[in-house]
Amino acid sequence: MLRIHFTGVDLARVRMAGRPDALWETILSFHRLRDRRDARLFGEWRTETRSRLNGETRLLGTLIPSRGYFPDFLTPVEGQYGWDVGLDALRGIRPERMRRELGLVGAGAGAGTGFGAAFGTPPPSRLREFMDGGTKHLPRLLGELRGYHRAAVEPYWTHIQAQIEAERAARGRALLDGGADELLASLPPMLRWRAPVLECDYPVDRDVRLRGRGLLLQPSFFCRRTAVTLHDPELPPVLVYPAAAQLASAPAGGESARPAEEQRQRTLGKLVGHTRSVVLRAIGDGATTSELARRAGVSLASASQHACVMREAGLVTTLRRGNAVLHTVTPLGAALLKGGAVAS
Repeated sequence: MLRIHFTGVDLARVRMAGRPDALWETILSFHRLRDRRDARLFGEWRTETRSRLNGETRLLGTLIPSRGYFPDFLTPVEGQYGWDVGLDALRGIRPERMRRELGLVGAGAGAGTGFGAAFGTPPPSRLREFMDGGTKHLPRLLGELRGYHRAAVEPYWTHIQAQIEAERAARGRALLDGGADELLASLPPMLRWRAPVLECDYPVDRDVRLRGRGLLLQPSFFCRRTAVTLHDPELPPVLVYPAAAQLASAPAGGESARPAEEQRQRTLGKLVGHTRSVVLRAIGDGATTSELARRAGVSLASASQHACVMREAGLVTTLRRGNAVLHTVTPLGAALLKGGAVAS
């Protein structure tokens, strides 16, 4: 069990990340690549990613065990501002911090984040070599990270952004409806708000005291089953948690981490027409099906049907919130409305 303890000041300083964190997504996707679960969501992604991976990833495999602690320095707080900013922060890591955190990997991180590894196990030779070499091995690590990111995350970034934007819209509504208390209570089921403590199913027993620093909530596409937090209690508090799965019919062969391009092209042909343009614009910053019908001046059944077609085309993301669903416009849908290209 993970318990995050809030004060009144901490509640006032709860915030949602403004975008997906490229480094968190990259590191967590490496876990998903070696995990055989969630085949419906990640099966096609795994196949496509493995077919593109022709570079070296042995060092990543050493630093990111299948279970257990991985170094906090791999996911610097600066990563929330973009891939390049995060890599610059990683490039500037202090040697003493690197050795300390690599030592936790070698020890199985039994001090607080161990997911089942044995404490006291001697580090593998590659890890010992990295520890002894200090920052001189950083260029190799950065190279492996870049290569892996290009193969596993970059091709799906637009879809990842859409999922995180939809999650932000859902949590933003909860915040507007009931403040930070409602926001924390609306998080996925593995997170339970029992004021003033946020509890989370976790592989080990741990308490995190925010002490007035607040908490950054970072939804993640590749985070699954349990939330993740940093091991070092002195680092800025962040809770990475699974973004809700997209509510959509799976295309033939299973749901991929991105809509199938052929499916998108077929469905886009159905979008020509004034009514769907009005419906897409009516979604705005997010709308339930009832709100969408009212804004667009169409029936509830018509609003639902139009949203379904646009979801299949990759223009809309739909998440369930209680007994209702919340539709948000994806980057592709926003680009279509603006008549421009999708930003990379």
